[in-house]
Amino acid sequence: MTMQTQGAARTYDVRTYGCQMNVHDSERISGLMEDAGYVRAADPEAADVVVFNTCAVRENADNRLYGNLGHLRPTKMKHPGMQIAVGGCLAQKDRGDIVKKAPWVDVVFGTHNIGSLPALLERARHNEEAEVEILESLEIFPSTLPTKRESTYAGWVSISVGCNNTCTFCIVPSLRGKEKDRRPPEILAEVRALVAEGVSEVTLLGQNVNSYGVEFGDRLAFGKLLRATGAIEGLERVRFTSPHPKDFTDDVIAAMAETPNVCHSLHMPLQSGSDRLLKEMRRSYRHEKYLGIIDKVRAAMPDAAITTDIIVGFPGETEDDFEQTLEVVRRARFSSAFTFQYSKRPGTPAATMADQVPKAVVQERYERLIALLEEITWAENKKLVGQKVEVLVAVGEGRKDERTGRMSGRARDGRLVHFAIGDTAPRPGDVIETVVTYAAPHHLNADGAPLSHRRTRAGDAFAAGRLPKLQGVSLGLPTLGVPAPLPPVADGCAL
Repeated sequence: MTMQTQGAARTYDVRTYGCQMNVHDSERISGLMEDAGYVRAADPEAADVVVFNTCAVRENADNRLYGNLGHLRPTKMKHPGMQIAVGGCLAQKDRGDIVKKAPWVDVVFGTHNIGSLPALLERARHNEEAEVEILESLEIFPSTLPTKRESTYAGWVSISVGCNNTCTFCIVPSLRGKEKDRRPPEILAEVRALVAEGVSEVTLLGQNVNSYGVEFGDRLAFGKLLRATGAIEGLERVRFTSPHPKDFTDDVIAAMAETPNVCHSLHMPLQSGSDRLLKEMRRSYRHEKYLGIIDKVRAAMPDAAITTDIIVGFPGETEDDFEQTLEVVRRARFSSAFTFQYSKRPGTPAATMADQVPKAVVQERYERLIALLEEITWAENKKLVGQKVEVLVAVGEGRKDERTGRMSGRARDGRLVHFAIGDTAPRPGDVIETVVTYAAPHHLNADGAPLSHRRTRAGDAFAAGRLPKLQGVSLGLPTLGVPAPLPPVADGCAL
């Protein structure tokens, strides 16, 4: 552990669990920390401040957090100036219980007050006791906060936070709150600012992007936003996640099909193919409506890659219910799927439902679902062998790239492509065109030399080590300033 010396900046490390929302929130946490005078630790194990940004969706989230906190305790005992902060959904759920279970934690903050973190850390240091601050509603829209982006070429842009749905298995609405929508000019301003920094791909984020506009009374707002985002000069790819089938409208399909830089990839959560279970889940659609949306998307965009979420073992699921899910999977022909064994979350209606499915039954069904999905995704990927694909070169996508000499990236439809570089020297953020030579269930290979290589401003930024850092896009609210320099840490234990 490298401890702070007189005048030296304190270091930080952010450790993220969960969904894209959490990943983007962690970018904001990093931006806040650096605006407060901290610097990212070159060695995460030697950070003066460790921030856990947690998830509460899965049952093992609690065990994972407390296990990681336990591993850090000896380190902190040896280095009293170190601080540990816990934020995110699990912090919103467990609140003060975190410091009861792990009294060496210094700060607990919730999903609604990310912007308070630097002040809470300073207060905890000054008072030499834990600070727990959990708000029940949003204090400030997160996009007004400074953000240190993790990619030179791709950026997350929140269009809303919170969720108005009441799915019986989901704890997110109680932790993220009711839906709050940003106005289109504010969103577009953030996208333009990212493009000015060299970003070529943005993903519009919301718990339910299709209900965007509910706050200002425009049910067609999301389709309009897609078109407006697509019209921004210099922006090459637009994606979004996640939609909800009950709110998915034909104008969104038209916007996707008619806006050239909106990618033909769609993540459409199914959860179950059983109408009876969808009703128990309060999903507000039935499987025929779901498949009807898929048919419309493919009619407008035959090349669309559609992905999904599926839960196995929801309370009361019978073999017939599960077979109905398998049948929808066969008909929908997903390009990939995020599959989950049902996880009981305290505080959700499903947690108290009768007929919880035995673990062994859930496991057996889960394995059958995975086998079917791999069969389908492999068959769908094989259709692309011999076809030309445009790949946005990425960093960290391929585990075997170093051994094989390949690089990796994402095709426009979102598929992962491992490609040979030939005589080219692409950087993350650059764009190459290549031909698919081999298909696997979860990726494509392109082993011939690239047909073309286009250098981009994002690639230039990567080569120069520059990451976009935005100071926040104002909603008419005051932004946070840089506080006074932190005082030296006194020798002593704050436990």
